[in-house]
Amino acid sequence: MSPSQTIGPFFHFCLTADSALGSLAGPDAKGERIRLRFRLLDGDGAPVPDGMLELWQADTAGQYGGFGRLATDSDGVCLFDTVYPGRAPDGKASHISVSVFARGLLDRLCTRVYFEGDPALDGDPVLALVPEDRRQTLIARRDAEDRAQWNFDIRLQGEQETVFFDI
Repeated sequence: MSPSQTIGPFFHFCLTADSALGSLAGPDAKGERIRLRFRLLDGDGAPVPDGMLELWQADTAGQYGGFGRLATDSDGVCLFDTVYPGRAPDGKASHISVSVFARGLLDRLCTRVYFEGDPALDGDPVLALVPEDRRQTLIARRDAEDRAQWNFDIRLQGEQETVFFDI
């Protein structure tokens, strides 16, 4: 047996070197073009500069298939270009599935990004499992200056820790 090791920091070599992995929808994809700005923060609120985020999402018709993967920069930030996801056929609100890989973690963390103002949020069966006072940690908000951009902070622990799912 060998001892457990954390899953980072080593992602910038090969796994995220291709910036095209930040584009989840090709030029012919239908739907509203959006940019997702993620910020990965540790328990003290400091940026995690050596993490990696993986995204899976549905297209505007609710069919899964969009994939992206990027490393966080020195500010803990990465930007993905995509289309606003459609509702899944199973009735779930528009969302994007996110896996977080970072130093200090023994396994990936799984969460979701929902979108502020989506009228389907109240009926989403997964979101309904989350205590009401914690749901805001799963909601992306439109940028005040750039309406095509949605901002989402992932807090690994501490106050306002993002809800993570056991998958």
